[in-house]
Amino acid sequence: MIIIDEALRRRAEAGKPVRVGIVGAGFMCRGIVNQIMNHTPGMVVVAIANRTLSHAAAVWAEAGIPHCKEVSDAESLAEAFASNVAAISSNSLALCESDVIDVLVEATGHVEFGARVISAAIACGKPVVNMNAELDATVGPWLAHKAREAGVALTGCDGDQPAAQINLYRFVKTIGLEPLVCGNIKGLEDRYRNPQTQASFAKQWGQSATMVTSFADGTKISFEQAIVANATGMSVVKRGMLGLQHTGHVDELTTRFDVDELRNLGGVVDYAVGPTPGPGVFVFAAVPEHGSASDQAMQAHYLRYGKLGDGPLYSFYTPYHLTVFEVALSIARLVLFDDLAITPIAAPCVEVLTLAKTNLSTGDVIDGLGGFSTYGVCETARKTAEQNLLPMGLAEGCVLKRDVSRDTPLCYADVTLPKGRVATQLRIEQDQYFSTMQNSTSTSSNGLL
Repeated sequence: MIIIDEALRRRAEAGKPVRVGIVGAGFMCRGIVNQIMNHTPGMVVVAIANRTLSHAAAVWAEAGIPHCKEVSDAESLAEAFASNVAAISSNSLALCESDVIDVLVEATGHVEFGARVISAAIACGKPVVNMNAELDATVGPWLAHKAREAGVALTGCDGDQPAAQINLYRFVKTIGLEPLVCGNIKGLEDRYRNPQTQASFAKQWGQSATMVTSFADGTKISFEQAIVANATGMSVVKRGMLGLQHTGHVDELTTRFDVDELRNLGGVVDYAVGPTPGPGVFVFAAVPEHGSASDQAMQAHYLRYGKLGDGPLYSFYTPYHLTVFEVALSIARLVLFDDLAITPIAAPCVEVLTLAKTNLSTGDVIDGLGGFSTYGVCETARKTAEQNLLPMGLAEGCVLKRDVSRDTPLCYADVTLPKGRVATQLRIEQDQYFSTMQNSTSTSSNGLL
């Protein structure tokens, strides 16, 4: 951030702003456009793509830009840009193909549509900032692999908890410590919340009831922590993570973990409900084992001097994550410094599996994320494959083949998946590729193969 402001200032002075296209005109897009257009010199939003054009036009109006032009393809988008006119389109491919857009922001939050958009962007060579945690946790490792193979930058986004944790993770490693827990702080968790219970809260903040429900029922935090695991190689202590309940400060949770267990697992992702400072993130780190005894003592001495306690775990935290305020930072990091805020490093380490939120019956159609049917929890990728478990990101639209009781994990064998979905095909490719790379037959039993 300290160098980004100067880099953007120089772009502004040169009259060469970073040019952004956004797909999805919902809650996040509204804030991003306002922030970039009114508070980020050296960056400009060129176009917004959305299936309902009136929603895209409303985003421009809320940002103080009352006039916009509908475009249908890359050529007409270029004409609008040359005329200094804000563009809207129902064709996201126009943004992917456009030479006047430097980077695309995927902000739909929808797994299938996001899969189509990012696949198209990679095919077009367009760098992407992906705000779609649900997609990232479902097929992100494969999309990241495809992007690297194509020489295309694909990154997650500052301002949300996963990248906030990775920023801390990188800081901790840079100062010579060993990060062992990457954590998320929640104020509430109730697996059985639904769009009815969350309707008034959603209305208060101008969000969808399903989005708010996914926050409350633990699905969203599961997606977020799976992303962090896949960007670090970390695991989970158990299915669903620990989810420690605590009303004090997050620093006090350092005593609730066993350092040897954490090291044996390669570090873990987790979350806590109730501690301050919420809604922040934290990383617990230790003095590395590989140092000499004198070096370890020296590090411990100066950490104690810095008021971080006696160890063996030391707490680092950020007390906030500012969503739309920080998206421009990720865009600038990608375009100006070729630095990715967060991205999967290889094969998935942690998945988000699907559990029944209520008793489900044969023939029921599973509704979307944050709905009435299901909620998601984290599990290791190995156990997910071995037990043939259904990823939460593929659950929407599936039809139950049998009755399933509340809190039961769903398997591929329990459902019929919708036909023709890009996300399903990407998942098949991901499972096949990483199964081969790991020289394991565990994922070959996957019900998709």
